[in-house]
Amino acid sequence: MALIIIIGGIVLIILLVIGLIVSLSSERTLVEDRLNQYLGDDKQSVEKEAQRSALTDWVSKRVERTSLGDRISRDLARADMKFKVGEYIALIFISTVAVGGLTYFIGGRLFLSFVIGAAIGFWLPGFYMNRQKAKRLNKFNDQLSDMINLMVNGIRAGYSTMQAMEAISKELPPPISDEFRRVVQEMQIGIPMETALENLLRRIPSDDLDFMITAINVQREVGGNLSEILDTISFTIRERVKIKGEIRVLTATVRASGTLLALIPVFLTVILWFLNPKYLLSFMDAGLACAIGAAIFVSFLIGLGYFVMMRISDIEV
Repeated sequence: MALIIIIGGIVLIILLVIGLIVSLSSERTLVEDRLNQYLGDDKQSVEKEAQRSALTDWVSKRVERTSLGDRISRDLARADMKFKVGEYIALIFISTVAVGGLTYFIGGRLFLSFVIGAAIGFWLPGFYMNRQKAKRLNKFNDQLSDMINLMVNGIRAGYSTMQAMEAISKELPPPISDEFRRVVQEMQIGIPMETALENLLRRIPSDDLDFMITAINVQREVGGNLSEILDTISFTIRERVKIKGEIRVLTATVRASGTLLALIPVFLTVILWFLNPKYLLSFMDAGLACAIGAAIFVSFLIGLGYFVMMRISDIEV
């Protein structure tokens, strides 16, 4: 019976991963689906709305009104994950229960084993989302100077700013093409350029992008040669990206060391718990309060060391 439950848990996790991959490989985001209602894809949008779960819609409407829901929605947009807020919360719940149940049976059917697995399952979706955010932001920043050069060439060839953005959405690879396609779609339905660019900055929290958007907004208000301004910005961004890459290489050893030194005690404790829980429970003989206090103190020291090493390697340009 225990073997059947373990196999069922593994199958559930595999189905969860498959569902995640299918959702992330969707061709259109939620924002594009809503925009398509005004751009002529009403039938497709209605069909997708009919397929959505009423429960996740209800949860999304309730959660999106809160500050937590707004933060989750913003993080999902930055990671380009094709989830609504309710669907993401359901994913966290499923991951918590599935991983917790699996570790419960692997760890000798102890409640603490379930707590460890549930904590890992609760942490996994957020870890994946933050990793996708970081990867997408770095890729966007690497493409930004090329995007500005393409915009400068388009403006010098006689394009308007909107036409230059539309050319960017067609010529450059993702993620920068996807983001500017959204900007163009928003402008086509009547949203002002300033608002569309603010929405872009909300999805992509990049200092270099903020610099470029500020220059475009100032030029629209006071005038000036936009191509020369963007050309100067492009050179500055290119140099900053180059310096950041060099710093990232020089500090890679410090960051890797800090991460490994912080994770080794945690992984070692978890592995020992699942291999021989009685050995770790023997530490409780001195008293539950002493064991908990020692664990908190050690965790504080590990976290402090990790924080210091990350601050040393975090050099602003």
